[in-house]
Amino acid sequence: MSMTDAPVTFLTQDAYDRLAAELETLSTEGREEIAKRIEIAREEGDLRENGGYHAAKDEQGRIESRIHTLQRLLKTAVVGEAPESTGVVEPGTVVTALVAGRELRFLLANRELSADSALDVYSEASPIGAAILGRSEGEKTSYETPNGREIPVEILKVETYAGE
Repeated sequence: MSMTDAPVTFLTQDAYDRLAAELETLSTEGREEIAKRIEIAREEGDLRENGGYHAAKDEQGRIESRIHTLQRLLKTAVVGEAPESTGVVEPGTVVTALVAGRELRFLLANRELSADSALDVYSEASPIGAAILGRSEGEKTSYETPNGREIPVEILKVETYAGE
């Protein structure tokens, strides 16, 4: 993948629809509401000591950040059924792995899918996701935690995600 390629994200139709609706709400009602709150706070006078104004501006920043994230995510999303498993870890597959001696079963996908899944969801960009992406059943690897610990991982099984 070249530096200019955007990462592709697998999303179920339900997740895509939910995120598109959130984007629509934030882009319209969310922006209108925060603009009104900023205007009301601005009318209160001195902006340097106006807590309501600063809180509204902070909220505006969070809304704009979420809008940007959703736009980027939905633009690069692959919507539909999960890829048919070939025994190789890829986005949209369910992985059973021995992680530091403990068996875990999780979906490798964007965390935005977590609302649609009873499984834990690990991002392919997470330390464990990046370590196992492209690896096959039976392979062993490890990943480094933020505090520098090496965690061993053995991929036991890779399955097609069935929307569980």
